[in-house]
Amino acid sequence: MHKTANVLNKLPKSLQSAAKSGLHEIYLAQTKDEAHKAFERFIKTYDAKYPKAVECLAKDRDTLLAFYDFPAEHWVHIRTTNPIESTFATVRLRTDKTRGCVSQDSILSLVFKLVQSAQKRWLRIRGFKRLGEVIEGVKFKDGIRFDQKSDLIVSQDAA
Repeated sequence: MHKTANVLNKLPKSLQSAAKSGLHEIYLAQTKDEAHKAFERFIKTYDAKYPKAVECLAKDRDTLLAFYDFPAEHWVHIRTTNPIESTFATVRLRTDKTRGCVSQDSILSLVFKLVQSAQKRWLRIRGFKRLGEVIEGVKFKDGIRFDQKSDLIVSQDAA
């Protein structure tokens, strides 16, 4: 989300709609190879006239496409910063009002209670049963578990 906004800010308003579609092609691609192709199309389209926009996007290429190495169920959570932003927005709204009136210990307690209260509204992570595989270091390719021993892709249903 933030990267999209940063890239679009470096383009004229008249091109932002088309560029946004190009950026969506990148991160909504079904495979990492398709994403790289869409990335190259974006670069070829905008590099000549808008090198700052392309540089802003290209410098984080590996990071932006890293979600393809995780289970497909997790992609929606990895591609967004909303859980982090909404949590801290709740805390920030309340702690800004109390600035200067509290000690470090009391503000820490306040923040803890605010986050604890906010978590009641959080949605469960999709594919949370696959978290164990991620923690164990199981490899995924394009969102599907990849069994390195036999070089076969193991379907998610069998896993």
